Amino acid sequence: MPSAFSRIAAFLTLTLLVRTTAAWAQEPEGAHFTAAQAEHGRDVYSSECASCHGGALDDGVAPPLAGDEFVLSWGRAGRTLDDLFFITRTTMPEGEGGTLSEEQYLDVLAYMLLRNGYSAGERELTADATELTAVTLESQDDAAPTTRSTTAFIRGSRGLVPEATGPTQDDLNAAGGNSDDWLYHTHDYSGRRYSELTDINADNVGQLAPVCMYAMGGAGSFQSGPIVRDGVMYVTTLRSTVALDAATCQVQWRHEWEPQALQIPINNRGVAIKDGRVVRATPDGYLLALDAANGEFLWARQVAQTMQGETFSMPPLIYDDLIVIGPAVSEFAIEGWVAAFKLENGEKVWHFNTVPGAKDGTGTWPNPENIVLGGGGVWTPLSLDPETEELYVAVTNPAPDLPAHLRPGLNLYTNSVVALDIRSGELRWYDQVVPNDFHDWDLTQVSPLFKTTIEGRERDLLATVGKDGFLRVLDRESHERLYETPISRQLNADVPLTKEGVRVCPGVNGGVLWHGPAYNPGTNQLYIGAIDWCTTFALTDSVRFVPGQLYMGGTLRPDPENEGRVTAVDASTGEVRWMYRSELPVLGAVTTTAGNLLFLGELTGDLVAFNAETGDELFRSRTSGPIGGGVVTYTVDGKQYVAVSSGRPSGLNWRAGPSGAPNVMIFALPG
Repeated sequence: MPSAFSRIAAFLTLTLLVRTTAAWAQEPEGAHFTAAQAEHGRDVYSSECASCHGGALDDGVAPPLAGDEFVLSWGRAGRTLDDLFFITRTTMPEGEGGTLSEEQYLDVLAYMLLRNGYSAGERELTADATELTAVTLESQDDAAPTTRSTTAFIRGSRGLVPEATGPTQDDLNAAGGNSDDWLYHTHDYSGRRYSELTDINADNVGQLAPVCMYAMGGAGSFQSGPIVRDGVMYVTTLRSTVALDAATCQVQWRHEWEPQALQIPINNRGVAIKDGRVVRATPDGYLLALDAANGEFLWARQVAQTMQGETFSMPPLIYDDLIVIGPAVSEFAIEGWVAAFKLENGEKVWHFNTVPGAKDGTGTWPNPENIVLGGGGVWTPLSLDPETEELYVAVTNPAPDLPAHLRPGLNLYTNSVVALDIRSGELRWYDQVVPNDFHDWDLTQVSPLFKTTIEGRERDLLATVGKDGFLRVLDRESHERLYETPISRQLNADVPLTKEGVRVCPGVNGGVLWHGPAYNPGTNQLYIGAIDWCTTFALTDSVRFVPGQLYMGGTLRPDPENEGRVTAVDASTGEVRWMYRSELPVLGAVTTTAGNLLFLGELTGDLVAFNAETGDELFRSRTSGPIGGGVVTYTVDGKQYVAVSSGRPSGLNWRAGPSGAPNVMIFALPG
């Protein structure tokens, strides 16, 4: 998943829980609960669930627990009330599954059933497995659908060809040297997050001031990394795509996607652009192409199966006529993949299975039950070397998430750097950094690609980071690891998990999440934003596979305290040059410039600038809310700007500063 609780996992379990707009006229045989039980459940819900899911079950930052998605998800053959009870008591509350009493879990379940049209009776709901298993959760109203009609391909009314043109492939290949624009999520294919702009620099950054702000709207989390071309900024929420004047925040156009299939509302982190098209993914598993000139809909194609737990959170990568993307949510036991689709219409070109199992001939998944249920999702930006046409993919954790004894072996290609031929999708090489993972330690980033001198020789390098709290640098030619540098606390990493619990650092929300390092060639330093946060992991007595639901096998209890870090590392040696400690986790991207600056967005709501060489703080300004998205810099009419995505960074229970609705804020020097 974003891996289980580093992005939304616990909430997603209940997203697909109890939603039906049509009242269920009859109580299915065996679904017994009393009014008093439901009333007690309301009290438990108010104290344990409402802060995330909202007082009305559908008005919080976490996915709603009321509406028609229940019929679509749980109304399938084989899904029972016992499955629902099992998932709820082993994964809820978020990060603290199993901490409520059995009676409390039953009461909450009774309350949710009542709120979704079931009638209270004279018998209490009990944990009797025989009785619960006898109840299949299907609508008793003939008018309530148990499936949703989907159209695999939707064609725009004005055709597939946009009015807009560019950027071309040559433009994207040269994006690293074009600092007037910000053409890819990480600035360019290399992922360096480095700008050559110097108008804003270490001498004058203290004069930076807000220029404008745009309210994105919506109730979901906001982690978008803006794209900027020719003075127009493209930014997303879960279902909205907006084009803004990058100097004034004035709306050029706005497009709203109406879900066609079951939604899994994680996050959306942005778009990719090429040849007049703005391309993104949707929470119901579609690729979507819009005309960059006016936002007109061109086409949409369903390429992920949300009913099986697949969804998208990452921005796509476009190369030539290919859109490359993969599905998130390893914790739902998806069979992970990364694939390429035609830019013209979304037709599949190639498919690489990240969990090959017995098919790879290496025997890294000796338990055949977990060959298909193995996780291996992809949810963070990809990197590419256009000269060699080598694509770099960060594959995340295996499933079931914590009980590694159920999936012995290396579990390839989970938690691996995977290098593919972008034309064919064929494997060139890989490096697995966390074999047989039992901590949900996703490998989250395979960037930046950079060159520097090591022991007197210039080398082509790749940096990779993840939730295990290490920076690793690899030689892209020899594939050897040159150094490993810890960027968060390390504790009990190799200690086997027990039912009693083991405290591990970093924990499930620690290390590096959805933004990777930046590289400044002037300082020859890598800059990594990270989270220092420990978790107590405990195995559960059993694990159950329910398609489209969390497949965990344990509980996660993060420490009450945490902090953020930004670490500057000598790119040639791996030695730490300086470190900044934030009072809150660092989720937002760091961006560095030739003006000897490093920009950071904090959960405190502050945009901060440091001297990139020394780490001295030079500037701080409060935005409208916590920052979990990207910081970008660019020019419009020759003037340099800095923009940041601000407000509601996640549905998870982060210790954050002032909560705020999603906004884009733009800064510049006066005059």
